[in-house]
Amino acid sequence: MDAHKPSPSAGERLKELRVRLGLATRDVEEKSQQIAEDKHSREYYLSHAWVTDIENGKFTPSIYKFYTLSAIYQRRITELLSYFGLQIGDLSRYRTSIGVPKTHLLDSGADIDIDIEKVSLPVRFKLEFRLEKTSLLARIVEKWDEIPVGFLQHLDLRKSVYGYIGLEDYTLFPLIRPGSLVQIDASQRKISAEKWKTEFDRPIYFVELRNGYVCSWCQVDRGQLIVIPHPHSHQDVRRFDYPSQAEIVGRVTGVAMQIVGEKVPGAAESPGGSAR
Repeated sequence: MDAHKPSPSAGERLKELRVRLGLATRDVEEKSQQIAEDKHSREYYLSHAWVTDIENGKFTPSIYKFYTLSAIYQRRITELLSYFGLQIGDLSRYRTSIGVPKTHLLDSGADIDIDIEKVSLPVRFKLEFRLEKTSLLARIVEKWDEIPVGFLQHLDLRKSVYGYIGLEDYTLFPLIRPGSLVQIDASQRKISAEKWKTEFDRPIYFVELRNGYVCSWCQVDRGQLIVIPHPHSHQDVRRFDYPSQAEIVGRVTGVAMQIVGEKVPGAAESPGGSAR
């Protein structure tokens, strides 16, 4: 199929909008003439024959004609573009994933109708949720809602596995701070044997214990899972029978956290992970 040829369903959806508004193709032509005259450009004009051809899937409108259709059909231009396979919301994902050489501020996305592009975020937590304890996000969220956050377009928190690092969990401090959200790849549930050069390269795992969770570096030695804290965390190395007492949820692949906090763990404080 020609990549530039629109899907017939796109034209059908435009026709459905037109009919629902009680407009004939000549009505669209007349109203587009008004816009073209106001803009002093014929690019905005749509003849009734062009409207019919677009609805029959013969042509894709130009950006100027999309503008006109958006005004006449009273729909956001991003919605009309999506009929033809152009998902404006994907721009946010590409903006964050495509690297450029120079450090720069990220655009807020306010230049596009991002309010129709939404992600699912937790808006209500279960009563038993405690900020102090590390836990899987899916098990502590009571209600999800659609939130228009363009920067988070690449996330789908309801389908992916995410963990919350408890406010009392300093296991990997300062690498991963209490209160952070971590992204977990549940397909990576075996301890990696890959060699690492620095602590930033060392694999991190989210582990379910009998009565809680912990996020840490791990090793397996003679049937035991060794939970290894960061040297600056002032936490002890812990051992659990594996897999009877500890199960690997997955490998941590991303983290969202604040880098300025009010509290720094001392040698005699912070009990570490959510369970001992």
